[in-house]
Amino acid sequence: MKTGVLFLHGFTGGPFEVRPLIDYLKEETDWIFRTPILPGHDFPMDLGKASAEAWMMEAELSLNRLRKEVDRVIVVGFSMGGIIALYLSLRYPIDKLVLLSAAAKYISPKILLEDMAIMLSESVTKNYPPNTFYHLYEYKLRNTPIHSMKEFLRVVKMVEPYYGNITTPVCVVQGKKDGIVPFSTAEHLLHSLGSMQKQLIVSEKGKHHICYSDDHHEWFPQVYEFMRKKQGEF
Repeated sequence: MKTGVLFLHGFTGGPFEVRPLIDYLKEETDWIFRTPILPGHDFPMDLGKASAEAWMMEAELSLNRLRKEVDRVIVVGFSMGGIIALYLSLRYPIDKLVLLSAAAKYISPKILLEDMAIMLSESVTKNYPPNTFYHLYEYKLRNTPIHSMKEFLRVVKMVEPYYGNITTPVCVVQGKKDGIVPFSTAEHLLHSLGSMQKQLIVSEKGKHHICYSDDHHEWFPQVYEFMRKKQGEF
């Protein structure tokens, strides 16, 4: 049985956000991977005319192309991509869902402010701490249109009323130190989704870009085990 995995990146992000997990899975499997770039997220980023509908449509088109190549499809969504993954599961037969820092709720003010304080204190010399995304936070603050922020919120609001209708087996991965999506989001999703098979993986050191967490070597194998198992083997 041929397996395909569709990876969906986050708002103002790109495939780089999930690249470490893709690289890990490529070492372990012969699966087919697809990582579409949502409208407006090409470099240079231009979100001025991007819309919730355009992002969802691109995800649907990519999913349908992948479905023609494989026997089973898994969708992995990071941040906003996690919400779009939930949307796809409402419309199409998907074998598994993996939600990474899914933006069902957003902004944990305390941790975000701590991160922003570091970013701003280092902004004069650009001496950002290693393995972080402070430079991306700075870029996004300067280049993200208000219109596109509203479209991101529309994605969340459009899918939220239907969480209970989602029955696809789901694995939720959430970082304890996420400054964008609070940890309570994972518990909220697990409680709200109609899936009978649910798994929570906690990254103790994970911030929002969880695939780059210092403890990713601990939870990548757990995600792979969830993805590998056939439905009913939990």
